[in-house]
Amino acid sequence: MGLERLACVMQGVDNLFEVDTVANIMKHIIEIAGVEYHKDPKSDISLRVITDHIRSTTFMIGDGVMPSNEGRGYVLRRLLRRAARHGRLLGIDGTFLYKVCETVIKENASAYPNLVEKHDLIVKVIKSEEESFNKTIDTGLVQLENIIAGNNGGVLSGADAFRLQDTFGFPIDLTKEILAERSMTVDEDEFNRISAQSRAAARAARKDAGAEAWKGKSAPVSDLPATVFKGYEAFECESVIKAVLLDGERADFVPAGTDAVLVLDATPFYGESGGQVGDTGVISTANAVFEVSETLKTPGGVILHAGRVKDGESVSVGEKAVASINADRRKSTARNHTAAHLLQAALREVLGTHVEQAGQLVNADEVRFDFTHFSALTGDEIKKVETRVNEIILEDLAVTVEEMPIEEAKKAGAMALFGEKYGDVVRVVRAGGFSTELCGGTHVSSTGSLGLFKIVSESSVAAGVRRIQGVTGFGVLGYIEKNLTALKNVAASLKTANLSDIENRAQAVMADLKAKDKEIADLRAELSSLKTGDLGNSAVDVNGVKLIIAPVDGVRPDELRSMCDKFREDPLCVAVISCVNAEKTGANFACACGAEAVKKGAHAGNIVREVAKLAGGSGGGKPDSAMAGTKNISGVSSAMQAVTRIVTDMIK
Repeated sequence: MGLERLACVMQGVDNLFEVDTVANIMKHIIEIAGVEYHKDPKSDISLRVITDHIRSTTFMIGDGVMPSNEGRGYVLRRLLRRAARHGRLLGIDGTFLYKVCETVIKENASAYPNLVEKHDLIVKVIKSEEESFNKTIDTGLVQLENIIAGNNGGVLSGADAFRLQDTFGFPIDLTKEILAERSMTVDEDEFNRISAQSRAAARAARKDAGAEAWKGKSAPVSDLPATVFKGYEAFECESVIKAVLLDGERADFVPAGTDAVLVLDATPFYGESGGQVGDTGVISTANAVFEVSETLKTPGGVILHAGRVKDGESVSVGEKAVASINADRRKSTARNHTAAHLLQAALREVLGTHVEQAGQLVNADEVRFDFTHFSALTGDEIKKVETRVNEIILEDLAVTVEEMPIEEAKKAGAMALFGEKYGDVVRVVRAGGFSTELCGGTHVSSTGSLGLFKIVSESSVAAGVRRIQGVTGFGVLGYIEKNLTALKNVAASLKTANLSDIENRAQAVMADLKAKDKEIADLRAELSSLKTGDLGNSAVDVNGVKLIIAPVDGVRPDELRSMCDKFREDPLCVAVISCVNAEKTGANFACACGAEAVKKGAHAGNIVREVAKLAGGSGGGKPDSAMAGTKNISGVSSAMQAVTRIVTDMIK
């Protein structure tokens, strides 16, 4: 029968939502929403949806699932967003699910202690996702309502649905749900077609279209057996050229100076995969040298060597060759790949086991590692992660590789990418007892070979996904040299020879600049005050109101407003001041009206709007103070000449 049905029987209730542990969750939602159960069928549906979804999402996060745009993470995100949407239908404003998850944890604490252990993580993830979705839904709902209002039929076009998702982040599932409430549907065939076109365009922008074609099932190398990869053991090997590709088609040879792709029977060149870039190097025959600039790999395991014949006459199918990779580049790449493994293990130690790889790029210059986490790392967390990786490097742990059945690898605790396809036999890479991962890439023989690891940056990639970029070996030396050069240049600019004095000298310079900025501000204020006094002498009477019209020079917009506002102290004053900016690219208008002038009909916002309009600009504001602007400086003078007429027409 299952636990839930047995609970219904034992407690004498009709359904799961009335079992005590679940009912208490719904009561919390009812309390927040201020509604009653069994009063309104629509409200009841929303209450049950939220209750069910918050239970599911709390347990999913407790099991290590994080919100994302694919796989199980997407299921989690959809459940949270649907629950948040039904919260809005109940009239709940703002975030609330993170509060309800507290009750879920409390009601299940005894049977599921892992929920208590991950309490803080669960609450933070749900709150972060709610806040993110609230921003999305506010913008998307406005757009969707506008589209529905202009829709005469009952079907929303796939193009509109795609624009909502692609531009405003409004998911198609939510669009369909809202439309269903209006007895409308969406053209899903058109939506899917446009989505597919968009994905194809994105792939084409990221990679060479020809290389992608070779990876397909219909590629011209699909009849060839998988290339024997010897790059784990050697940087050079003898081989035979099995195929030549020119413009994506099979050919017998490639002439000198021509771009092409070679396929060998065996190679030390690593084909780009698993986040590791492909090798570069040379393939030498008796007649020519082929320079490899990129190495790719098809799904069938055929390794493609893309490049050009640099020396000699031509390279032909069937020739014997010696394939040699750029050894220094490979070693640097291997250091960074091993660093990625150590980094993931360190992140899980410092941040928690919810951390999982969400993408990576390792090349000779850096390691770029994307991982699931709900917030930016603090300076202390970054320091702890970096220190932990360097501790493992200094321990000089052996990095071993072993092939074993995938089930055995999982029992050994090997980390695997969710959604990634693995064969029955997998390659397990271990760094001592610190890190164990499934990986087909190249690595160093011991952690000490990394030399040192330095985190260069930490940033956001997407909601719930962070990115760390780091360097190892000579990359660290390059990083130090680059920053040391920058420090020396700063020291020279600050006129101090001792690098240790930079901080004190910089603080002194900033304090001096701050004092000078205050002095300049005081002088400008004094100058504005003097100008204001002079302008006051030019006032003319307009139906009992003192009207001041004046252009000024060398005044910033904020100073212009400040000057103008000083005239508000005179109840019967109306002041309109203009100023062309220093770059001669535009002008600003400011207007201020005293309290009595406003009672007589003067309105600063309307005055400045009319004046700016005459100069091809726009603006407005309150009755007593307003600003406007224009890019047409040639029209400022004539616009100011119309001020007297505009004000006269307003005054009663």
